[in-house]
Amino acid sequence: MTEAFDVAVVGAGVMGATTALHLARAGMRTALIDRGAICREASGVNAGTLTLHMTRAVLIPYAIRGRQLWLDAPDWLGMDAGARATPGLSVAFTPAERDMLEHRAAARRAEGAPIELVTPAQARAIEPGLNGDIIAAAHCALDGHVTAYLTGRAYRRALVAAGATLMEQHPVAGIDRAGGQFAIRVAGQPAVRARRLVLAGGVWLEAMLGWLGLHVPVKCLINQLVVTERMRPVMRSVLGIANGLLSLKQFENGTVLIGGGWQGIGDPARGGVEAIPDNLIGNVRLARAAIPALAEGRVARIWLGLESETADALPMIGPLPGIGDAYVIGCVHSGYTSGPFMGKLLADHILDREPELPLFDPARLVQPQRAATLEKTP
Repeated sequence: MTEAFDVAVVGAGVMGATTALHLARAGMRTALIDRGAICREASGVNAGTLTLHMTRAVLIPYAIRGRQLWLDAPDWLGMDAGARATPGLSVAFTPAERDMLEHRAAARRAEGAPIELVTPAQARAIEPGLNGDIIAAAHCALDGHVTAYLTGRAYRRALVAAGATLMEQHPVAGIDRAGGQFAIRVAGQPAVRARRLVLAGGVWLEAMLGWLGLHVPVKCLINQLVVTERMRPVMRSVLGIANGLLSLKQFENGTVLIGGGWQGIGDPARGGVEAIPDNLIGNVRLARAAIPALAEGRVARIWLGLESETADALPMIGPLPGIGDAYVIGCVHSGYTSGPFMGKLLADHILDREPELPLFDPARLVQPQRAATLEKTP
């Protein structure tokens, strides 16, 4: 029998990779397993927005710490992942949006976000390209963005240096347990054995938890994203609209990324399948309305990104009920912002260190009638 790893992490997105990195650096024999490449599934098609405006209020303290970790990536990750600090603005064009903006700003401010209401004139001083028709705005100094396609490269280098075993392009078919070990069944390979298990599969967590006899419904959002051709500088902030239907930023190479959760067609099994033209048009028109100079540019590419959400819209991070030495991490709203901190948080818990902030107990989401202690013959 092959010697067991101390821990196997299934799912190599930002949260899984961060958890694996900290465990490996602490001396654990760590395997990181994914059906694709590191940070190339949901994490690799993410808009890379670092924002407090679009983060649920209760997650603000986590997002503040996660954003700082992204900016400090050269220190702890060993490579710049393209994180840049920018001002953040959320704007309103209608009275209903203004009321929503004020309410949400107050809720986030109560949790520590430095969000302040500003006048339309002040907002245009922060973002000169902004449409003059806005009637209200909220400003946050702690926003920014990450270049998503650089993160996999940075994590791979750090994980290799930490001595982790990387098993990319290794689809997992199921998990068994016997003799106090987990046996992760990998297609076409001998089972990977580990004393501890971390599931970090995002939108795929519902199926992955099913391997362990647990049922946790996970909603899958199929977010459309748009990137323009390179164009002259037309904006310098991360911009959103109070109703949440727009996320907008310009990268150093001149391209503008347009998001906001407009939905496409797909599911966890097939991934993103097809864009919905009317949603694409609506998203682009809204972006142009917010930053009129975008009329000069052309759409270069669209793609679909997958986002997960639990029944109460809060993460599940912590030990799995009834299954010793098994953990889960995922379903974090605005998860890219706080992802590095969430991974560190779970790693600290596994290492018996006092976590800086509380975890999010998965037991609250498990449907009791299907929960069971896992002890099967591989």
